[in-house]
Amino acid sequence: MTSTLITREPTTRFDPPADTIATEPPEQRGLRRDGVRLLVVDRSGIGHTRFARIGDHLAPGDVLVVNTSATLPGQLDATRAGRAVVVHVANRLADGTRVVELRTPPYAATPVLDGRAGERIALPAGASVDLVEPYPEPGSSPTGHGNRLWRGEVRTPSRLTDYLAAYARPISYGYLRESFPIAAYQTIFALCPGSAEMPSAARPFSAELVAQLVARGVVFAPITLHTGVSSQEAHEGPQAEWFEVPETTASLVNAARVHGRRIVAVGTTATRAIESAAAADGTVSPRSGWTELVISPDRPVRVVNGLITGWHNPDASHLLLVESVAGAELTQRAYDSAVAERYLWHEFGDSGLLLP
Repeated sequence: MTSTLITREPTTRFDPPADTIATEPPEQRGLRRDGVRLLVVDRSGIGHTRFARIGDHLAPGDVLVVNTSATLPGQLDATRAGRAVVVHVANRLADGTRVVELRTPPYAATPVLDGRAGERIALPAGASVDLVEPYPEPGSSPTGHGNRLWRGEVRTPSRLTDYLAAYARPISYGYLRESFPIAAYQTIFALCPGSAEMPSAARPFSAELVAQLVARGVVFAPITLHTGVSSQEAHEGPQAEWFEVPETTASLVNAARVHGRRIVAVGTTATRAIESAAAADGTVSPRSGWTELVISPDRPVRVVNGLITGWHNPDASHLLLVESVAGAELTQRAYDSAVAERYLWHEFGDSGLLLP
């Protein structure tokens, strides 16, 4: 695997208020899944509505590309040389090892960068994880000093998925007010277990909303991309992730493009997957495997021309993808409005629909 560090920065600049972080699922705030706010921005202007009304801004024949990956629990309280540490057990790699991250207890607020190859960390119920080597290569941290991610060999008394179901909780970070059950981290499209973190752009969809959109002629095209742990730190690009674009989805997208319909990706994961299966002319083919594609103005989108997304931090590499889809000017307008109107950030927050 190649380095995930990137040198290009987004041009979008903003300073989100510290108190506009969603600290719990919308259901805990008295809302339905589809009751979160939705900012709609296109060349004609900016509008504000609720996600349940997204159909007002979509047309028959528009294709929504959705991720069917389901979230697995992967956060464990562990012991390292007699001291507490939080361990994130993430993607399964081709050789059976896992991507592993060490973070500070109790809320996993910051990464631990001084892990050592060969180090064994004790997990609950007699399990353990051995740090094999830095992932994807030495020095892959925000500063280039130390290692945020590792390839780890996890040893458990039972099958790993069963062990994680029994002892792990969903991967989360310090901005959440408490730990929530795994059901809170599943979208309604979640069918294929494998993601370390929720493909959260699709979370606001409800079954009722999907039925309404289908009745209006909006088309849903499934892909699968198993997400890694978030690129929480500055200048870190997305990790290599396993994806699949099935033949039916490739056919739907190609037909929609021929007829001038919009291809709206539901989140950065769906964008990365469908673009990983696209030729230079935008033709999509069935494809599966590991993708290291980084969407940015240097490698712009070839297929996607609309995006449903949550709100990203100012230094997040995901903003490069958003700028590639929507353009830098439209992205800046969207974020300026989201900040001014106090939209909520992160996986349980509000949404944006960008239609350049």
